[in-house]
Amino acid sequence: MNTVNIMREKAQTGIETDEALYLNLLKECLTASIYEESSWRVIEARGSLPASGWNIAVAIKNWLRRMIVTQLQKRSLCLVRRNRFNAEEREAGGDWPCFGYTMIGGRGLDTIQRCVQGVLKHQIPGDFIETGAWRGGAAIFMRALLRASSVKDRIVWVADSFQGLPEPKNAEDGWDLSHVNHLKVSLDQVRANFRRFGLLDDQVRFLPGWFRDTLPGAPIKQLALLRLDGDLYSSTMDALSSLYFKVSPGGYVIVDDYFSWPSCKRAVDDFLREHGISVRIEEFQKGIACWSVPASHLSNSESAITIG
Repeated sequence: MNTVNIMREKAQTGIETDEALYLNLLKECLTASIYEESSWRVIEARGSLPASGWNIAVAIKNWLRRMIVTQLQKRSLCLVRRNRFNAEEREAGGDWPCFGYTMIGGRGLDTIQRCVQGVLKHQIPGDFIETGAWRGGAAIFMRALLRASSVKDRIVWVADSFQGLPEPKNAEDGWDLSHVNHLKVSLDQVRANFRRFGLLDDQVRFLPGWFRDTLPGAPIKQLALLRLDGDLYSSTMDALSSLYFKVSPGGYVIVDDYFSWPSCKRAVDDFLREHGISVRIEEFQKGIACWSVPASHLSNSESAITIG
């Protein structure tokens, strides 16, 4: 199935209002699904060791890769691998787009849309936040949903180091992706991305820095949507500890990589268990978890998910 057919299917199954057409086109742009070249993969300077450990052949290959890529970068050039575009994989958030603004795919944006529309429909009070923004695509979409609904009394918070992932504290903290340049996007670039879509205004606030430093004292009073994308155990736990109890009853929590990063899942499970919180966690998309916050954060009864 190609990109055009996916766009047509979305248009045919939804109500073709100006708002629906705008949001569907925005999804295609944010996920870079309208560009087949977005499936190309930038080759990083640092390679990885095989599962069995150190290997001289791999070490030589990585040294050559690092030397070539470093020299090209000095000339503002890069190497890319021309992968074949897979529209279904992109829709599911199954690849890393070479360009575009989010990795969560169309279905990930659909989940955000259902949660935001549910919050607005049921008048759940609070702002929206994403912790771990990459190029800002998911947060840009949150702001677009507020704009499309003419909502002017909610803030979209964007929390990120804006310098990539931190180094894991230990082996249990998660995989080390701190060296991956593809994940390092500056605050200036993310602000420019919001501006490119005409969505940079006073309803967007940025919290630059490591979560452990920025989130405990963040000037956020109440949240209706908390989206976590910190990957590591420590980053996920830092965000939950600082923000979970600010989510209004009936609000939503979305956790990227809950079903695909063991460290992320452990952090969420440990946090909920430590605070005696029982929720029914649903997998709305490959890897991504979502649940609605119960009437009492400390309730032992499971919360039911109702989106829309």
